Amino acid sequence: MVVLATKVYVEGDARERSLDSLRSLVDNTVGDLDVSFTVGLRDDEFPTVTVEGDDATVARNALAEEWGELTPEFEPGEEYVGTLDAWDDDGFVFDVGFGNEVRIPADEIGLGQGTPEQIRTRFGLVQHLPMRFVAGDPAEGEPARLADAERDRLYEWTRGNGRVNVNSATRAEARATVNRAGHAQDIVTVERLGLLEQSIVCGEETDPPGLLASIGQYMPSELLCVVP
Repeated sequence: MVVLATKVYVEGDARERSLDSLRSLVDNTVGDLDVSFTVGLRDDEFPTVTVEGDDATVARNALAEEWGELTPEFEPGEEYVGTLDAWDDDGFVFDVGFGNEVRIPADEIGLGQGTPEQIRTRFGLVQHLPMRFVAGDPAEGEPARLADAERDRLYEWTRGNGRVNVNSATRAEARATVNRAGHAQDIVTVERLGLLEQSIVCGEETDPPGLLASIGQYMPSELLCVVP
């Protein structure tokens, strides 16, 4: 079984649509392998994929690579994935499942000047966004930090045409909302960041705050701009 590092925190019909979407995405990843799979959802809102068959090990590794895998224990210095759960003046807090959380101190975020809240807003870090971190070593007093690959990804966002990041919506729902608002020609793509976290990549002439204002009325989501 693989516990995927992306949360399903919506309710009702939206939850069922999200799980249906996840089943399709899992099938896209492992459908060509000699396996069968079952998607479940834990009480902590993290989904599980139980895999059986001759290629089960390959399938589990592919899913872990695609989504990140939650584990109950960490090796210091190794890279893991958690979801952005909270933030305060002292740093970010990641939900890593199994009743655990990991704190990234403000001086270990490594994304430039500003408070954690200002950094979160500047880089469009919506709640529940899956993010990579390097585990610390409590025995040595070493805190966790954002992974270099994560910092590189976020800085790359600020070098493009701009983005609007959203949560509480599947990729298909985010695309449909953009179309409904009449902005299909104003975006490049909708990039999947997690199951329910998406990044709407703006076209060269599109103003991210303007796009946010236009689509916000259609989305019961948190929306944050990334402005180059």
